[in-house]
Amino acid sequence: MPYVNISIAGTLTREQKAGIAAEITDTLERIALKPKSYTYISFDELPDENRAIARHNQ
Repeated sequence: MPYVNISIAGTLTREQKAGIAAEITDTLERIALKPKSYTYISFDELPDENRAIARHNQ
C-alpha cells in the first residue's frame, strides 16, 4: 500500500487537497501499477507560526 505524506507551508482548501490527491493517486497507478484503492495520502499543513527560514546576514 503506498503511503504519501505531504507537508506544506500554509493551508490548502479541501478542493486543492482533492486535486493533489487525485494527481498523485493517478501517477502511482499509472507508473507504479498500484491500485488507487490502496493509496493513502495525508497532508500536514504548517501554519506561519510553526515554521521558519534561516536568514544569513552578509
